[in-house]
Amino acid sequence: MTPSIDSRLPQVGTTIFTVMSALATQHGAVNLGQGFPDFDCDPVLVDAVTAAMRAGHNQYPPMAGVPALREAVAAKIERLYGHRYDPGTEVTITAGATQAILTTILALVHPGDDVIVLDPCYDSYEPNIVLAGARAVHVPLTARTFRPDFEAIRRAMTPRTRAILVNTPHNPSASVWTAGDMAELAAVVRNTGVLVIADEVYEHMVFDGQQHESVSRHPELAARSVVVSSFGKTFHVTGWKVGYVAAPAALSAEFRKVHQFNVFTVNTPMQHALAQYLADPAPYLGLPAFYQRKRDLFRAGLARTRLTLLPSQGSYFQCVDYSAASDLPEEAFCRWLTTEVGVAAIPLAAFYADGRDQRLARFCFAKRDETLQLALDRLAAL
Repeated sequence: MTPSIDSRLPQVGTTIFTVMSALATQHGAVNLGQGFPDFDCDPVLVDAVTAAMRAGHNQYPPMAGVPALREAVAAKIERLYGHRYDPGTEVTITAGATQAILTTILALVHPGDDVIVLDPCYDSYEPNIVLAGARAVHVPLTARTFRPDFEAIRRAMTPRTRAILVNTPHNPSASVWTAGDMAELAAVVRNTGVLVIADEVYEHMVFDGQQHESVSRHPELAARSVVVSSFGKTFHVTGWKVGYVAAPAALSAEFRKVHQFNVFTVNTPMQHALAQYLADPAPYLGLPAFYQRKRDLFRAGLARTRLTLLPSQGSYFQCVDYSAASDLPEEAFCRWLTTEVGVAAIPLAAFYADGRDQRLARFCFAKRDETLQLALDRLAAL
């Protein structure tokens, strides 16, 4: 008989993203739930991977990542945000952003610590904190606007607070932090030992002429922050699972201690290809316009339904208030939308620790125009 075990994550089951994607497949629904593109990446990038493999880049790279890619990441951050990370000691290539966040928490958060998370938030945050033996302290963002409530954050901080996890552009709400928000954050953590874990995977998807306020842009924050980003999100290759962490040398050294025994290192030919591809900034500099056009197309179609649009300032998500179309709770509505209307969405309640129901749902518009139009044709019935 298999011995009984006490689960490290007893509250964790199958994620809502897996559930809704399976339901979409079962019912032939347009899947606007899970956040990944249904279009291909640049063929130039694929060719670069092939060339790297043919050139013999098929064995382990250095633990921290291919030096050329770490240099390219440092140069990109300096170009965009004015902060120079040392590629040798302060940039590490990771197996995607999810691994980067888990490794950061395991390296820097100790049993008995508190980590502040801002709800609604990505579903991996709390399990990561639990695995570190720490406690997630949930502070809600302001209802409907999803702005940070800094007074609530201040009230949540105690001597046990080790870190605060921030995400901008924000999944799921598509809100974007401002320079003023970053100044407030700096004031909140000033004269404390609190670290900032900055999930910036949607950094190149900020719309309407706004700029992304990376913590790297703010020296006081950069000195205590671990910045996480994702090549998968930026270059439409989510299945490659390659990302990076940038942090001061002391924090990076601790990060790498865990990283080397977690994944050790990351896919070699893809690292070489990404280093080559980053030499041209046009693909990521053009990303805001690329996704803003899709956002605007999708919003124009949704405006003809009974769904009420919430702002979408960044990322590739659009949240809606469906209360004029249905009085179902969020998960029930999203299931009904999938099975009866033929469009899959994600209930926002899934991103809250308390499962609060606000009659809100999240769509992903990182799809081909014809996919979005098919979804809009079906949603027109609402």
